[in-house]
Amino acid sequence: MFYRILIYNLKLTLRQRSDWLNPLLFFIIVVSLFPLAISTEKAVLIAIAPGVIWIAAVLASLLSLPQLFQADFIDGSLDQLLLQPEPLTYLVAAKLLAHWLTHQLPLILVAPLVGLLFQLSNHSIGILIISLLLGTPTLSLLGGIIAALIVSLRGQVSLLLPLLLLPLLIPLLLFATNVVLAAEQGFPINGQLALLAALMLLAMAFAPWVIAIALRIGVEV
Repeated sequence: MFYRILIYNLKLTLRQRSDWLNPLLFFIIVVSLFPLAISTEKAVLIAIAPGVIWIAAVLASLLSLPQLFQADFIDGSLDQLLLQPEPLTYLVAAKLLAHWLTHQLPLILVAPLVGLLFQLSNHSIGILIISLLLGTPTLSLLGGIIAALIVSLRGQVSLLLPLLLLPLLIPLLLFATNVVLAAEQGFPINGQLALLAALMLLAMAFAPWVIAIALRIGVEV
């Protein structure tokens, strides 16, 4: 059942091109505007690059996260998932993995080009990619928790989700941006990468269970 839901959600998202193209195009446009609007000096671009890239990634994710479970709630698919004999956490994990593959992975794939736009060194671009690989799953998992908590709401979802999610992302943003700056300046980065990995593993450990509980409560309400 895990793989069926994973493949189904992948096919569904890929058919609806706007679902994954809009966040990707938004990400590219936002990061492209900063060098034009602020400065083209290398020192300035390097200093702002990690923050700009990560904030753009978060904002791009906010375009897709509200619909992570709400579409299933509206058309009744969520009720069918709750009735499946398999643990709901496995089914939630499949949807989260599909979301990461279709919405977060494309951002990571264009990250090297974005790094070149900000004149980052090859080493810093590599660390940027690693930080995104470690940080974007945490972003999807935490976003999934908020999306599940407000699944039964309608018009307020697009406003509530960023208000509830952004405070939870502060530690992630601090570590993810600082590790790229530290790599560019030649400072040790193993500790910060370890913290990013720890945040990801912690989110992977508890997020599916919290989401499953929140979905059950949301459907009952």
